[in-house]
Amino acid sequence: MQTNTPTELEQCQKALANNGFDVYLAQNRALAKEVFFAQILPDLKVASFSWGDSLTLKTTEILDELFACEQIQGINTFEAGIDRHELLERRRQALLVDLFLTGSNAVTLDGKIINLDMIGNRTAPISFGPKKVVLFIGRNKVTGDMVEAMARVKAISAPLNAKRHQMKTPCTQSGRCHDCNSPQRICNSWSIISKCFPPGRIKVVLIDEELGL
Repeated sequence: MQTNTPTELEQCQKALANNGFDVYLAQNRALAKEVFFAQILPDLKVASFSWGDSLTLKTTEILDELFACEQIQGINTFEAGIDRHELLERRRQALLVDLFLTGSNAVTLDGKIINLDMIGNRTAPISFGPKKVVLFIGRNKVTGDMVEAMARVKAISAPLNAKRHQMKTPCTQSGRCHDCNSPQRICNSWSIISKCFPPGRIKVVLIDEELGL
């Protein structure tokens, strides 16, 4: 008798759950938004929120709807026309919000979450600070193990993000990591979340679409 083999997303979901994360599956970005507002947000006591740079999160259009909620204060750490000193101060304030949302550079089949930052404004709040964290992760971010995950970040996420932000680094020209010493290097702060502590603090929405970098 033939049995169905679990998909990579299902395998990843089970592993993340075993590691203490609350995990949700969504077939597409629209359903990911629905999961967030119908299943996640109502159970949280949220008076403030902020977010880390994530193309996957942006595609869900969740931020627009959150900003429309008058009872929830949003800290915008990317506001145009604001000087860098003020934006950095807002990013410090974002460590103390009730809810922090972002994406992830990679996630492994055994349930580890991997990110690489320039200054740590994503990696830090994922690990500690905000009361709750919600990560939105497309299926293209799922990797076999830590080696594959870190290789993915260095070969895909980092060069493309550096190019997206118009950084003057060697990888924006070659498309590969040079482990450079550029003043605009974005590969400075690794984060590897092996277990969620306390359990359930981090919610993960796995999306069955190729999203983000």
